[in-house]
Amino acid sequence: MQGHFDSEEIKKFEAMAEEWWNPAGKFKPLHRLNPIRLDYIDSRATLKGAHALDVGCGGGLLAEGLADRGATTTGIDRSEKALAVARIHAERAGAKVQYETSDAQTWATDHAGKYDVVTCMEVLEHVPDVPGTVAACAAMLKPGGHFFFATLNRTPQAYVKAIIGAEYVLGWLPKGTHRYAKFIRPSEMHTACRMALLDVTDLHGVSYRMLTDRFDLSDDLSVNYLGCAVKPA
Repeated sequence: MQGHFDSEEIKKFEAMAEEWWNPAGKFKPLHRLNPIRLDYIDSRATLKGAHALDVGCGGGLLAEGLADRGATTTGIDRSEKALAVARIHAERAGAKVQYETSDAQTWATDHAGKYDVVTCMEVLEHVPDVPGTVAACAAMLKPGGHFFFATLNRTPQAYVKAIIGAEYVLGWLPKGTHRYAKFIRPSEMHTACRMALLDVTDLHGVSYRMLTDRFDLSDDLSVNYLGCAVKPA
């Protein structure tokens, strides 16, 4: 572990970097979640003409989507391999995304109050300091800006579905991708946002429907959930 990021977590994703843009590969769940995430963000913040930052962007799935919807987008991540994949894909797709090697706390030192939208999706359960990361994201928002987050709840249901189910039974993710102790309860996210002077305006669950084989927004926060918080104007 090195300050603002966990080197062991980085190694996990370095090993999967080549899989980022394979919709049937190790990041298959993110490919299926991405349209839901983008629609959620787009329905709560104006992306066209906005300056957006994607924290922990990985191979660029969400960052490219934000750019495609009209945002001037920067993606930051600590995985050099993932960023190399992101840059190559953006060039081939003609996507205008700036990618930089950094983490939220480091990037915030020179980018305070710069962004209309900051996203941190499926990242917080992998960082060593959740309140510190949220505070850094908040610091980079303009007044009235939107912070979007998505993570896993620390519940027995999440352990069964996100670890046993997704990693060991369905094989959607490599074994050991998640650590249950790092899952984050909604009350803890509320506290982190409040400490960062952000107002949480929405929380929604993301549920997998086995009969239809798809993810949908729901009122069930027991496993996956995403949310929006606003920096007071």
